[in-house]
Amino acid sequence: MAECFYHPQDSRRLRRLRELKPEMFRGFVDFERAVFQDGELSLKTKELIAIATAHITQCPYCIDVHVKRAKKAGASDGEIAEAIFVAMTLRAGAAFAHAAIALRAAEEAQSKAGTAP
Repeated sequence: MAECFYHPQDSRRLRRLRELKPEMFRGFVDFERAVFQDGELSLKTKELIAIATAHITQCPYCIDVHVKRAKKAGASDGEIAEAIFVAMTLRAGAAFAHAAIALRAAEEAQSKAGTAP
């Protein structure tokens, strides 16, 4: 594939948000800094959570940043892989759970049509 949606250098374009709304940008940065301080959860644990979350939200920028931060915080490749598998199971689990909505819709459609399931 010659073109891709994600270009790492595009993150530089996000500086425009900072220029347009500096006070909101500062609030975001301050919030992120507070969240990623060591607390009851270590920085490494928080970064592993961020990796899993980034895979669920499918944010390539977040994946890139948080994997690098997790490595810096001492995470092993195995820990990173396990966090990704946690994300995979939750993402798949969500599709499974949403099947109930599809099945209900199918039942409702059949009821309106007067046919048995």
